[in-house]
Amino acid sequence: MALQIDFALVFFSVFFFLLLSVAQSVRTFDVRNYGAVADGRTDNQKAFLQAWTDACNQNGFSILYVPRGVYMLGAVEFSGPCKSPIIFWLRGNLKAPMGPSSGAENWIGFQYVNKLLIKGGGTFDGQGPSAWSSNDCQTNTNCRQLPTTLKFDFVTNSRIQHIRSLNSKNTHFSFFECKNVNVSKVEILAPADSPNTDGIKIGSSTDIRISKSRISTGDDCVAILSGSSNIDVSYVYCGPGHGISIGSLGKYQGEKNVNGVSVRKCIFRRTDNGVRIKSWESPIPVIASDFLFQDIYMDRVRNPIIIDQTYCPHASCNQQTASHVQIKDVTYRNIWGISSTPIAISMECSRQFPCKNIVMTDVVLAHFGPQGPSKSVCSHVNGRHFGQHHPRPCF
Repeated sequence: MALQIDFALVFFSVFFFLLLSVAQSVRTFDVRNYGAVADGRTDNQKAFLQAWTDACNQNGFSILYVPRGVYMLGAVEFSGPCKSPIIFWLRGNLKAPMGPSSGAENWIGFQYVNKLLIKGGGTFDGQGPSAWSSNDCQTNTNCRQLPTTLKFDFVTNSRIQHIRSLNSKNTHFSFFECKNVNVSKVEILAPADSPNTDGIKIGSSTDIRISKSRISTGDDCVAILSGSSNIDVSYVYCGPGHGISIGSLGKYQGEKNVNGVSVRKCIFRRTDNGVRIKSWESPIPVIASDFLFQDIYMDRVRNPIIIDQTYCPHASCNQQTASHVQIKDVTYRNIWGISSTPIAISMECSRQFPCKNIVMTDVVLAHFGPQGPSKSVCSHVNGRHFGQHHPRPCF
């Protein structure tokens, strides 16, 4: 996996050197020239879409430029393929319409785009507080989904950096069938009690890197879903939120394996979970393998290390069979800090498909409180441990 990541970094270095070398041929498409108004009230949907269309059809590098100011923007889909690399340069503040969206699954979507760069220091403001009260998904399995702030479908060889996502109505960033995308130096913010505001969701994607970012949400900081591989998360601050999760897996027919995930040099502060792998109790077979969690600091985390193969967020779950998700080849190395509950390590694996080759090295997680020192709890785990440990591993 390291070789693949190094190759990707080389690719990006070459790509952006070439971009700079031909900067004189770059053409800029300023949304104000298409009628966009930065008054915070006018819907600029048509202006942005026309600017995108012209930029996308430009031969040579192009920039869709959003200058400083507050721009209201209705739901838009920026579609490719484009003739050349394209930069979405956001200096201003984009605001979603107030309240629940009128049927739109996403606020802003990018699809079928190769060599996209999003940057500029601007903000995507989902105005979530105006819609969160409409979210009843915790009690209604047929609930109406609120829109994702930024949805990327079939986006390749791209970068997202130096932007801010504020108060998404639902997930902040979502990736589906994407390849070779680098997310860095982004800030994702929503209150701890905001419903379903995952920071970054990744599904059916490969070669995705997330680094040097702050994610503070009401749900998972990062969620890695079915069909994803070669995912690297490093130097990420997570909190509040539900931690970084692989899964949930095994709920839907046709789910694909997840493999090659690393979470390194991250900080979790006052999150519900730290690093988590979760699957449903169902007969759907999936393999989840080759995971590395390394050099991680936990600060008052409720469940610092957790494998949950009986995942069920709703009381109505049909738990008639053991999970058929096979979890194997998972390494936890140099993880330390404070658990806010006595059970610092919980590994509840499938009785039918026990976790295999779980390796722990130098994991020290303390608990201070009247309930006593930290503990580890395990079931159906095959593994080994090395170095210094507290609590003592339970396998």
